[in-house]
Amino acid sequence: MSNKAKLSQHTAIMLERARRFGISDTVLLNSAVTGDINPFQPAVAQYYSYDDFFTYAKTHGESIEEAIRNGYRMKFNTPGGLQIWLKDRFGLEAGVDFEATTGRLDGLKLSAEDMEVIRETVAVNWVLLETNTTEGQEGQSTIQAGASVETNSTHGNRAFTLVISSLLESN
Repeated sequence: MSNKAKLSQHTAIMLERARRFGISDTVLLNSAVTGDINPFQPAVAQYYSYDDFFTYAKTHGESIEEAIRNGYRMKFNTPGGLQIWLKDRFGLEAGVDFEATTGRLDGLKLSAEDMEVIRETVAVNWVLLETNTTEGQEGQSTIQAGASVETNSTHGNRAFTLVISSLLESN
């Protein structure tokens, strides 16, 4: 399968927040080895404390070092948590860059590379739907999280929807 680390949504958000605040992977790796949280100070805010970042990960069998080196897959995503992760990872905001409704995020405009990151990172309880708008025809193709996918276009942004897989099964 993959040598990607399995992370909780919370750990993934905290990692991407640190990156968004300019903390390099080199510094993150050094901190993961030493346990030093001082480099995380720029990312600390009211709801974002790194005091137990490494101990939480260790207690729950999450390898932050492996996640930094080889990427990660989140174990489970909630709609709200996924919105926070999208903001920290890609700078995308609900109501501006996509619409959030119950169990779905519609209208995400992503490059093929960003789509691949999402596909490989979000939990398997989510499905990525690509909106096809070629030659005047609209439709959707399903890209299950974790499944390999061929893309016909490697340039420009394409439109996507993220939806909880159980919502698709109930229709």
